[in-house]
Amino acid sequence: MDKNPIFYVFDVLAYRGHDLRRLSLSRRHQLLARHLAPSFPDAAHLSEFFHSTAEDMIRAARQMKLEGIIVKHLDSSYETGQRTGSWVKYKTNKSQELVIGGYLPSAEIFDCLLMGYYENKKLVFVGKVRNGFLPAMRQQVAKSFEGLETDACPFSNLPERRNARRGEALTTVAMKKYRWLKPKLVAQIEFVEWTKSHHLRHSRFAGLRDDKPAMEVIRNSGYG
Repeated sequence: MDKNPIFYVFDVLAYRGHDLRRLSLSRRHQLLARHLAPSFPDAAHLSEFFHSTAEDMIRAARQMKLEGIIVKHLDSSYETGQRTGSWVKYKTNKSQELVIGGYLPSAEIFDCLLMGYYENKKLVFVGKVRNGFLPAMRQQVAKSFEGLETDACPFSNLPERRNARRGEALTTVAMKKYRWLKPKLVAQIEFVEWTKSHHLRHSRFAGLRDDKPAMEVIRNSGYG
């Protein structure tokens, strides 16, 4: 079996001392096809353009279990260090509602939320969520904690062993840094996948939910 690596090329910013960033993406792609890809026919493959709707591309990415797609305007130049509307990154994350059971305080109100779902009427801890919080949303979420503070950890599977996860495991010692909440709040969480240890991978906060009781939150494996 051929195990030589293959390099997929999708853009070029400079060629033989010439800065190409002001050229359009389509023109840069033409230069790649003409000069670079033919030079390494066995090692370099040129990324293709797909003329399709966003819905069809997202559907195909999900069927292939890809993490997402990046869409760029063919006439766009390369704007170093800038975030513009000329390119869009879309993640085909899974999504489901989860229950907030605690948080880690920080100078920014909180550093992360502790999430779980119910299994046999017990709240099971499945991961920390740090991403997805704009300042206004962080304040809104923190305000919803009012009246829910408790000294009792609501998760049935804590504390964890020291080597239970990547990063800091919620051991007996580590748990002293966290604050606990009565499991009343439900949030929509996006994530890439469930790990083998039944934790969330690459999770992101998408918003609070007020349309479902916390006790009805169980694990699902589909896309939201």
